[in-house]
Amino acid sequence: MSGELKPWTVLERRTLLDAGPFLKVHAETVETPAGRRVENFYQVEQMDFVQMFVEDEGGRVLMLRTYKHGPRRVSQTFPAGALNPGEEPLGAAKRELLEETGYAAEDWAALGSYVVQGNQRGCVCHMFHARNARKVAEADSGDLEEMRLELLTHAELIAAAAEGDYALLPVIAMLGAVLLPELRNNLARSAARPAP
Repeated sequence: MSGELKPWTVLERRTLLDAGPFLKVHAETVETPAGRRVENFYQVEQMDFVQMFVEDEGGRVLMLRTYKHGPRRVSQTFPAGALNPGEEPLGAAKRELLEETGYAAEDWAALGSYVVQGNQRGCVCHMFHARNARKVAEADSGDLEEMRLELLTHAELIAAAAEGDYALLPVIAMLGAVLLPELRNNLARSAARPAP
């Protein structure tokens, strides 16, 4: 195969379900670079969110044990939450960290923004790594889910995988992104580059 790969062209878009701001479903008519036309290529639009790998001043990682209805079970997650309309990802990360844990941090590194579903989009996860977090308030998330803050070492994070303590794919991605230092540093470098 030769030549540069090119994106598809969206020829038409119809909204089939609008339960905004939480969920929208669209049917698109797309055309591939080879000229193939595809009707009803479904797109799911959900709220973009932030997820944070946060270490306190002692290097322990802030984790939340909580029930998530998607996997239908209690598991370990990182602090995370949806962006409000017009909110910048870093601002959302700082807000969600304070709300869910009562912690604040000044040392933040963006690790990039990634689409969750390859062909349907779903939403975008904005990943951050924060260091030297300290408790400044009581947690007050206002979320439906009850959550318990747990402070874990890196070794305990890895051991929790053997116990089946993770139920969400973005959590696994974040673990790999930060616990592999070379990957973490390259993601931070990539996120710091200007958008094309």
